[in-house]
Amino acid sequence: MDKGGQVEIIGWLYQYYNIEPHDKVVNINGGPIKTNDIPAATQLFTTDWVVRYMVDNSLGRLYLEYFPDSPIKANLTYLLPGPIEKRTDSFDLSNLKVLDDAMGSGHILVYAFDLLIQMYEEQGYGKRDATDAILAHNLYGLEIDKRAYQLAYFSLMMKARQYNRRILSKLVRHNLHVFESTVDVPNEVFEKTNASKDTIDDLRTLVSTFRKAKLLGSIMHFEKRFDFHALFSAVNSLPDSTQLDLFGFQAAKNTLQSILKITQVLQTHFDVVATNPPYLNRMNGDLKKYIKKYYKAYSGDLFSVFIWKNIEMTKQDGYSAYMTPFVWMFIKTYEGLRKSILDSKQISSLIQMEYSAFEEATVPINTFVLKNNVSADSTGTYLKLSDFKGGMEVQKRYVLKAIADPSVSYLYRTKQTNFEKIPGHPIAYWASPALIHDFSVGKSLGKILDPRQGLATSDNKRFIRMWYEINFRAINFKEHSTREAALSGSKWFPFNKGGAYRRWYGNYDCIINYLNNGEEIKRSVLKKYPYLKTPDFVVKNTRYYFREAITWSDIGSGSLSVRWRSPGSIYGNKGSGAFSSNQSDLLMCMGILNSSVGKALLDIINPTITRNVGDMSKIPILYPSNNVAQKIKKLVWWTKTDWDLDETSWDFRCFPLVQHIAEHQKSPTTKPLIFFEFCGKYVPIQFRGLIFYGQLSKKR
Repeated sequence: MDKGGQVEIIGWLYQYYNIEPHDKVVNINGGPIKTNDIPAATQLFTTDWVVRYMVDNSLGRLYLEYFPDSPIKANLTYLLPGPIEKRTDSFDLSNLKVLDDAMGSGHILVYAFDLLIQMYEEQGYGKRDATDAILAHNLYGLEIDKRAYQLAYFSLMMKARQYNRRILSKLVRHNLHVFESTVDVPNEVFEKTNASKDTIDDLRTLVSTFRKAKLLGSIMHFEKRFDFHALFSAVNSLPDSTQLDLFGFQAAKNTLQSILKITQVLQTHFDVVATNPPYLNRMNGDLKKYIKKYYKAYSGDLFSVFIWKNIEMTKQDGYSAYMTPFVWMFIKTYEGLRKSILDSKQISSLIQMEYSAFEEATVPINTFVLKNNVSADSTGTYLKLSDFKGGMEVQKRYVLKAIADPSVSYLYRTKQTNFEKIPGHPIAYWASPALIHDFSVGKSLGKILDPRQGLATSDNKRFIRMWYEINFRAINFKEHSTREAALSGSKWFPFNKGGAYRRWYGNYDCIINYLNNGEEIKRSVLKKYPYLKTPDFVVKNTRYYFREAITWSDIGSGSLSVRWRSPGSIYGNKGSGAFSSNQSDLLMCMGILNSSVGKALLDIINPTITRNVGDMSKIPILYPSNNVAQKIKKLVWWTKTDWDLDETSWDFRCFPLVQHIAEHQKSPTTKPLIFFEFCGKYVPIQFRGLIFYGQLSKKR
């Protein structure tokens, strides 16, 4: 077992202990997480090699910037290749401060302890003195879960005992703290302090803030920097109670001292801040309101608040390290965070893992290190492990391979100024200069076509059917406007729901109850979401219904599959459409999107499995030198012919094997059985004739 093995076992045991409460909390109705349930919902143990990567590339790299020839470099197993800038300012190891403000069971701090011991020894300290100094001056930890705090303290003390066997026989000074929500402190306590009015007001403010300590934890925001000398002097002036404590002076004194110690940590700037922050987007009302007030640009998830909060708690030229979901790199929710980082911070290194590598959470993960400075010429090191399927051990193997051989194809070195050239500033470190150039010279798809999201029924089982479940003659396949559809009196219309992977044409299989412009759907929406004043939030973009378009599925992996949609359909929120009065533009854009270049461009904007309207709108379109619209039109026709060869198509005529048999030798046509709504169920009652309806528009 390696040196980190013991603490890793403690961490895994704690996560195992949390499995049942975690699953119970995160699966309750999908609603907001209550304050007392936040620890169970957010505690995730950080894999050992990720801890080592974070610490090696923050604390380890910082030390090498002062001592580039240090033999410690050989022990930094996960230090990514790249130039190390020499620092010339003075260095005092006893002043170096490392924080984990969501420390869990202490894994990051324990590994940092090992690395700090090596640094102290290199600076001429003995192990015993180094152990005392590390606990007293170098390592800081914060946690909202008391059990996790106790495990972190235990782990750190066991690590300290490894280097100083007498450490447990004396009073040990340390800087680990747990947030405890405070109750009111009696007025008599404040009156008993020898303090000014301003100091007492500050104490009252802190007590008020810490009433929500278990909810807010390390993201507490303070409007001012406090005078801690005055605050501690005021609290320490309270007498120690050795007799009957009628006013609770002693308890209040202990509470105030604890509050001041944590606040002092939160107002300290650290050389290194490293953490695996909590992942939480189902915030309760109080937490959501607080984050919107103080961290609005980073409010998409609790982890994004920690990303910004921690880099702001880092000294100039210091490092902050994280393990988080990698969605912050791409999707619109975190665009404010990306822009802030690219404008004022440096991405020192980043490892993007395979989508399902982290088995402990159903989120795609990355780990990265930021430096608190910015330079136009700064170049980061990136590893793209997306192609290497398997768990964290597989990811670890490829990280070590890249460190041993930086020429591997999945290691990238790029300037982060390139990301600013792409709409939305995605961290697309693998993008070639040619593709980045496309964004500079191309015209965005959203300026050529009009991409729009369709309606969400709020109850698909109630309002959507497969076309063969309904009397065929009751379905309105005609080309018409929304107003004409309402006047027609028809109940069922073709519905574009997205569907399986298919290019050019297809997935004509669903219909929707849109009687009287979806009157029943709108009533259902308002009943289900009473806080909506109008159903337009989900029954949206109605003026685009029944128009021809190109469409794609909202969720998908692999290549893009964009399809032609003939006039006459309603568009769903999972089957969005892009519209234009110019059919040639529709066909040309569809051809580009279905190409390998189209997929590469979308992957730069957002390589997740979601293909939303906003991302598709940003894809740059460069008009081809020749007219491809007619060629694309032929592809649509051929694919439509293929679709209609199956009897699940409403334009099916006959099986291809029998279409050349002489008419007098054919058996009577077998007509598909259809269903009719009867007493709340669908029952087969009749057959239908075969009528050809949909066809590619011949207009223009």
